[in-house]
Order: sequence, then C-alpha cells, then structure tokens
Amino acid sequence: MRWVTREKARVDRIACPWLIARFIDPEPVFRFVPADEVMQVAEGERAIPFDVPGVELGHHGELCSFDAFLAKYRLDDPALRVLAPIVRGADTEARELTPESWGLYAVASGFRAIARDDHDNMTRQFHVYDALYAYCRARVHGAPP
Repeated sequence: MRWVTREKARVDRIACPWLIARFIDPEPVFRFVPADEVMQVAEGERAIPFDVPGVELGHHGELCSFDAFLAKYRLDDPALRVLAPIVRGADTEARELTPESWGLYAVASGFRAIARDDHDNMTRQFHVYDALYAYCRARVHGAPP
C-alpha cells in the first residue's frame, strides 16, 4: 500500500511508518510531502494519508496518530499498548506522560537534524523503535525497566 504524510518528520510520522512496516503492511511505500500537498497526493496516488488534520489516522483529542493506527488496525499487542503513551508523550506537549517520552523526543529531534531527508530519518529511527518495542515487551513480561 501507499502512505503519505507531512515532510520533516520527528516522532509520530516516524513511529507510524515503523508500526505500518512491522505490523500492518509488509511492503509499504511512504511519501513525505509538504503539508498542503498531502491530500492531493493521497487522492492522486491512492495513498492513505496519516498524521494530518482531519484524517482518520491523525490526532483526535489527546491521542496521536500512533493511537489511531492501534485502534483502526486492532493492534492489541500488550507491548504496543505500553509503547503508545511513550510515543504520545513525545509527540505532544504531554512529555511528562511517561519517563521515556522526553528521551524519545530528544532522540527523534536529533535524528531529524542529522538525517539527509525523511526516508533517511525513518531508516535510522526504525532501530530506535525496534529497541523501544523490545523494552516494552520486557516490561510486559515483568522485566524491570
């Protein structure tokens, strides 16, 4: 499937592609475009828009796009449920939501600063989300954080 979102990704627009690639779509194609072009690209390329205002897979109330993906695709993995507030806190002004949220925000900001483009940023940060997912799985299974 094809997916499209805003360029200059930091947290949610990297966390969601990670979630898509690992749990939803084995062969995703991602486009990162200027915010005012997302819906036009979505329509023209039959891509699913995410993390833009007014779409199903976007922010709703205090929840971020990562939460919307979990709900829509019924991803009930307990480790993903632990990861969700970490992402939500890092992506919104609620950084105190979890102890890990500030760290994820800092790491995501650093990767955005050093990456050549959004695809490079995504490739680099997928390792962070793989590690966070492993951390969350360990927490679910009773390992100390």
